[in-house]
Amino acid sequence: MQINHQLLNIEELGSLYIAVQQSNLFSDSKFFVDAIPLHPIEEIQQAYHLEKDKPHFNLLNFIKQHFSLPAESHQGYQSNNKPIDIHIYELWNVLTRQPDEAAGTLIPLPYPYIVPGGRFREIYYWDSYFTMLGLKEHNRWDIIENMIKNFAYLIEKFGHIPNGNRTYYLSRSQPPFFALMVKLLSEKNGLQSCIEYLPIIEKEYAYWMDGVETLNQPNTAYRRVVKLSESYILNRYWDDSDTPRPEAYKEDTHLAKNLSDDNARLLYRNIRAAAESGWDFSSRWFANAYDMSTIETTDIIPIDLNCILFSVENIMAELYTFTNQTDKAKTMLAKAEQRSQAIEYFCWNEEKNFYFDYHFIHQQQKDTYSLAAMYPLFIKITNKDKVEKIIEVLTKQLLTTSGGALTTNIESGQQWDAPNGWAPLQWITYVALKNYSQNKLALQLKQNWMAQNENTYQQTGKLMEKYNVKNTNINAGGGEYPTQDGFGWTNGVYIAMLNDQLIF
Repeated sequence: MQINHQLLNIEELGSLYIAVQQSNLFSDSKFFVDAIPLHPIEEIQQAYHLEKDKPHFNLLNFIKQHFSLPAESHQGYQSNNKPIDIHIYELWNVLTRQPDEAAGTLIPLPYPYIVPGGRFREIYYWDSYFTMLGLKEHNRWDIIENMIKNFAYLIEKFGHIPNGNRTYYLSRSQPPFFALMVKLLSEKNGLQSCIEYLPIIEKEYAYWMDGVETLNQPNTAYRRVVKLSESYILNRYWDDSDTPRPEAYKEDTHLAKNLSDDNARLLYRNIRAAAESGWDFSSRWFANAYDMSTIETTDIIPIDLNCILFSVENIMAELYTFTNQTDKAKTMLAKAEQRSQAIEYFCWNEEKNFYFDYHFIHQQQKDTYSLAAMYPLFIKITNKDKVEKIIEVLTKQLLTTSGGALTTNIESGQQWDAPNGWAPLQWITYVALKNYSQNKLALQLKQNWMAQNENTYQQTGKLMEKYNVKNTNINAGGGEYPTQDGFGWTNGVYIAMLNDQLIF
């Protein structure tokens, strides 16, 4: 049977989409929305309406007749007890996907790319930066450059990089690491190689700053920008849709089942915004740390997002200077400086000696200790006289385990909270410590994290999406799906740490 290659907004399936999502056919909502229609959508809809009320209608058989269901990305791959670094080197090819044609919800990309693994069968935005760290160490610049070209293609086509290359991700992005990816590429090809991407970086930056000129009053917001005072504008996470996520339909509708329509839409928007953060989900985003229904992501100014955008502004200024666009460079440096001041003013807590997210509606800081606080050190905006105090708090709150750094100090049951540790945040923290000459502590973190990776690999032959760093004998938990193996950013950070030499 010929597959009909068409780009699908899964909700176009109408009542069939709702019927499948509300059924118990598939334990993972994402499974069906990744399926590929075998016939034009209109034909499938017509067939469904003709058959659904017949006495012996079977929804699963109907789906199998009209859709090609996804397979596991690397099902059956075995490490065969190879050393962990060799395993990762060989796994790059297993996790590589070739250029696509439009099929179902998958947005085609023109160049090969790396997927994370497991249920994540598509490219993911911020994952890819940390994956690239390992590709760099293995001299796979070809894949790095291809992935950057793919992201440039997405920005040109949609104005931003979606959460992943699926149509159901188009309403949001993820932490904007594209400029940092381009800067990483310059380590191989020089700064001149970045120039072709400058218009793309500008376009993505415009996406994150969209509507800034419309904000005239303090404490007003539009999409991803928030005016906090006459002088300061910072950013938040956002999603342009306020409906259940197709890839997590059951979870979202279950959480909203007792809410009014207006409150349900607000809940969905905040859930989606948290998904844009990459921290889906964490007590960082909740009013009540132990109750996800209190999620309030769009009311929060995140430390990490604004630090990343500070880096974007500085990279743009550097490229403007390199191309003799002096006025643009000065303007962008001024914006970066203003952002740096705003981060310090709204997110630094002098009493607690730590950085916290800022709730701009309540006009007060949140109280969750999290590794997001390491981003100001990662991008080097923190004054050196604060560092010893920050390190003291960090070691007391988040570096108390033998398996790596805790994501937050709260055990909420969410996967981006204690007791879990995640590769990207280990790297951010590791570099942050190195930036301020905290090399002994950086080495301890590195050794703990790598040992956790190695122990799990010895027991299972796999590297995981996340780890329980508090009890290294227990698998990580939380989240809307089982722990995934593969795993792009874990592989990348492990190899980057392995090859990074600390100098004392």
